[in-house]
Amino acid sequence: MMGLRLGTAPALLALAGAGTLWLRRRHAFAVVVLFAACGVISGSFAADRIEATWSAGVPEGPIKMIGRVAEDGDARRTAVLHPDTLLDAGEPVSWDGPALGVELSADLVLVAGERVLVEGVLRHAPGRIRGDPIAGRITARIVERVEGAGPLFAIGNRLRARVERLTGGGSAGMALLRGFLIGDTSNLSARDLDALRRSGLTHFVAVSGSNVALFLMGWWVVTAPLGLGSRRRFLLGLIGLAVFVVVTRWEASVLRASVMAGLLLGGAAAGLAIDGWMALGAAVAGLLLVSGHLAADIGFQLSVAATAGILLGAGAVGRRRPRWAWTVLAATVSAQLAVLPILLWHFGTIPLLSPLANLLAAPLVSAATIAGAVGVVTGLEPIVDIAAGLAGIVLGVSHLAEAWPQLGAGPVLIIGLFAGVGAHRPLRPLATVVAAMALAWVTIGAGATPDGPVVVVLDVGQGDAVLVRSLGKVALIDGGRDPVLLNQKLRTHGVGRVDLLVVTHGDIDHVGGLGGFLADHGVGSLWIPAHGEPGEALSRLVADAIDAGVAVDRIDARAPPFRIGDILLQPLGPSRRFAGDNDGSIVLTASARRTMLLAGDAEAIAQRDLRLVRPEVLLVPHHGSATTDARWLVEVIGETAVVSVGQNTYGHPAPEIMAILREAEVEVLVTSEVGDVVIELS
Repeated sequence: MMGLRLGTAPALLALAGAGTLWLRRRHAFAVVVLFAACGVISGSFAADRIEATWSAGVPEGPIKMIGRVAEDGDARRTAVLHPDTLLDAGEPVSWDGPALGVELSADLVLVAGERVLVEGVLRHAPGRIRGDPIAGRITARIVERVEGAGPLFAIGNRLRARVERLTGGGSAGMALLRGFLIGDTSNLSARDLDALRRSGLTHFVAVSGSNVALFLMGWWVVTAPLGLGSRRRFLLGLIGLAVFVVVTRWEASVLRASVMAGLLLGGAAAGLAIDGWMALGAAVAGLLLVSGHLAADIGFQLSVAATAGILLGAGAVGRRRPRWAWTVLAATVSAQLAVLPILLWHFGTIPLLSPLANLLAAPLVSAATIAGAVGVVTGLEPIVDIAAGLAGIVLGVSHLAEAWPQLGAGPVLIIGLFAGVGAHRPLRPLATVVAAMALAWVTIGAGATPDGPVVVVLDVGQGDAVLVRSLGKVALIDGGRDPVLLNQKLRTHGVGRVDLLVVTHGDIDHVGGLGGFLADHGVGSLWIPAHGEPGEALSRLVADAIDAGVAVDRIDARAPPFRIGDILLQPLGPSRRFAGDNDGSIVLTASARRTMLLAGDAEAIAQRDLRLVRPEVLLVPHHGSATTDARWLVEVIGETAVVSVGQNTYGHPAPEIMAILREAEVEVLVTSEVGDVVIELS
């Protein structure tokens, strides 16, 4: 309990207090102690609020209640409601209950700031939505507006709705443009978000200081004809900041940037000299005093660190030309160095060439954001289309840069040490050579691939994804359920083009990870099962393949083999149409000097139809499910059995199947326990 109360909040408050030393340098120690003490209090209050929410009792079952909407909803269409009234037999009863999540169907909408009546079924389910604690969840059946939002919310909601309407074109560029303007990335695919992160461009969709500055510039332009004095313009600026916070749904980075901007505006109006460090320290300290839980928000952490880095690097440009390029580069490098420890802590790696990617993307992002804002304000859709096109180029940069080397904590530490050594003039040549060797090792090592014929069962959680490779040729059999995880695995194993893509059947844990695959990887041909219904995900993949000119072959037991270098892929099934989709899986053997049987999700009925083979290695069917025929398993089992499985609620692998494998005294490798399994067929 004390670990939670005395965790990150006081540490960051002490840091914020150090920033305010510019105000009272003579009393540095007293300021730090004061803010650290306030951090302890704020962290304690935040912990108490979370515990009180999670432990609060809620009236489970059918319910009608009225409350104020605090959050529109997350990507899963779950909003946050602060209830104030229960309707008991139609009679209103005052109830100051805890915050609740409201799960919305496609036809139900909640808007932040409005007071609504919600009818549905409530269950106790402590958790968080966008970082805010909730005590339970309502599966909503009816939602009715009782009272509109206040003026600031009404203006902000209208602007946000306008952005959403004009950027709802469906293209990836439109989705990213929405992220630039209001920080909403819900329409971006997981694949695109991962590319932005791996290229170091994610901060462009974390609405922050530059967006606040652009918004205020537009605000001044709109309010200039009013002919107001500086103080009134300052008040209008504060109102504009409040509206912008509503538009962007109070993202942590927006709160930090808006409070900083408000302090700077206030200082200018009052004739006070407030510099960036003062504004940063006071903004962070004030926000954490009010909401200690922000200290644990990764967006807040990155925003504060990046701003501090930019302030530190602001004086590094000097007289270098071209000034804009050096300014962008200095800001990017200093910000990247500042957030480096946080990125390593949360994600484990950092993009080595992020400054270069940012140098390419920054002018495009600025142009897209300005054009998008102009298009939204004027309602001119062609301008919005131009902005979306620029955003699409930024996505292209991210997908190009994501393949560049990623550094973990070890290489970062080594390079940092040699950079420090290089600061000593006599040792610079040695430091330069060693740093270059380290960079070459990281770059070349990232693309290293095995030479011999191998099969790699990838650890993709609950699902199947298998690489077959030999002599530079690659086949991928299934893709798991997560496209981001699959692409991470392919990068790890240095896989770009795939000569043959096999989808054994249409279950989401086999084809879900292949969403957008053909847009990022060259594919020679695609195999799909000859019988059965493909399902929505596989049908989309087939349509993408046809559009890309990729040959699509429907495979059954009569199909000819396919050669991957020294490995022969021989189809064994399906032999006919089956009632169940799993039995209709493509079943293959991968053979060189040794043979591995890849049985997909084939179950007992299909297994009995297969031609009997005795491979050295078996990929146990259906993630070790009890649907496997025990006698068939005993007959085909070889020296090694691989189970591709992750956390699940299906009971995979089944105890009876694992017992058969143990009794046979074969080597059993489970991906959830050992990670990727590499099987050499030489």
